[in-house]
Amino acid sequence: MEEKKHTPDLKKILKSAAYLIVTLFLIMSFIISAYRIPTGSMERTLRIGDMLLVNKFYYGFRTPDWLGIPFTNYGFDIPWFKTPLFNSVKQGDVVVFKHFDEQMNQWLYYVKRCVALPGQTVEIIDKELYVDGKLFSEFYDTVEIDEANIELKAKARFEDPQIYPKGAIQRGIFSGLGNRDNYGPLTVPEGCYFMMGDNRDNSYDSRYWGFVTEEYIVGKPIMVYFSFDSDYPLTKLWKAVRWERIGYYIQ
Repeated sequence: MEEKKHTPDLKKILKSAAYLIVTLFLIMSFIISAYRIPTGSMERTLRIGDMLLVNKFYYGFRTPDWLGIPFTNYGFDIPWFKTPLFNSVKQGDVVVFKHFDEQMNQWLYYVKRCVALPGQTVEIIDKELYVDGKLFSEFYDTVEIDEANIELKAKARFEDPQIYPKGAIQRGIFSGLGNRDNYGPLTVPEGCYFMMGDNRDNSYDSRYWGFVTEEYIVGKPIMVYFSFDSDYPLTKLWKAVRWERIGYYIQ
């Protein structure tokens, strides 16, 4: 007697695929998402082409505000809500948030470092950042990288040796409080944060467009899961991958 051959049940396959898609959608919408760094505003901490895993649950639960085709602009806005913060944003945290770019007339995802919390006063004097009148001791200046207590210096980066003098008004600066190198003083309101890029001379940040409110905070970057240098041609794909960046823990 011949055994019956078991053929895959199409309905079961489709049902399993649907469950998988829904599960992945929920994970990427509420818990973990992937983001790519498009600019050099956070160098040396983050490099162009770094791909990040971001914990979207760390600071609070935020439902999706857009529904559409992934990796395209085809979609539409949907109602959303956000819970109060599960963990408070700390000074020195690298944070992913949404901000409306008036130049591009659209909402974009940004990744910057929080340099000042609600109630703190920010001032920049000749490129040096001061918070509440004290020189901001960069939280990422000294990082222990092994048990021998060898230290890696990764101070804020400045690409332009020129310093815009105090009193010089730079076009597009938030509240007209000076320029990128001499700014403020400005006190951060309640429920808001002042964000800056580590690459200070090449960062479009709170100096230009103001504060980030709690409702638009998306999450906390965890690590670089992949990194690709687009300057290399496809024929040198192996060299284009920054193998040493994979698994880099973001501080």
